[in-house]
Amino acid sequence: MEYLDYDDNFTADTLESSGIDVGVAQKAVCELLVALGENPEREGLRRTPERVTRMYAELLSGYKANPGAIVNDALFQVKYDEMVIVRDIEFYSMCEHHMLPFIGRAHVAYIPNGKVLGLSKIPRIVDMFSRRLQVQERMTRQIADSIRDLLDPQGVAVVVEALHLCMMMRGVRKHNARMTTSAMHGAFRTNPATRQEFLDNISRGASPLQI
Repeated sequence: MEYLDYDDNFTADTLESSGIDVGVAQKAVCELLVALGENPEREGLRRTPERVTRMYAELLSGYKANPGAIVNDALFQVKYDEMVIVRDIEFYSMCEHHMLPFIGRAHVAYIPNGKVLGLSKIPRIVDMFSRRLQVQERMTRQIADSIRDLLDPQGVAVVVEALHLCMMMRGVRKHNARMTTSAMHGAFRTNPATRQEFLDNISRGASPLQI
């Protein structure tokens, strides 16, 4: 089966290794189109089952990743015990309740305990957990737990802000409502001054979330 003319980076091999049952997924999309009263054989929809399958393979690629492989050898022994913050990490995830996107940014901080993590690895960890069917509360906790387990730091803090299309497009239709969740370990949980330093840092110069 050939996969041509798609605006993604998926080769046939990448799609095959994604773990998605391509045939079952395409059949399910086709059946859904019929159930919605559409004709999957009309020109505009003829390749939609393939496109949707490839889209989900990309958006849900976090299931195939693991923190150890992402970090690889980017753990460094460094004598540094002050707060490290990576803020405004953009992410896109899929709500597991309606399979609609929620979009936002994550702010991550940790206090090293002899080891620091390569800078690019924190956004990669955020991506790994966001590219799954998720709820924001669980994703926030997973990011914090993962960094705690990798680094054994003095503390970890994660704050996630997001806009949920399941609230904006349907249901209550509140276009400006955003959700904020947090997870704290170690010094960020036990020391109010440390926690406040982190919160002050991420609120400084913050711009409103937009889609």
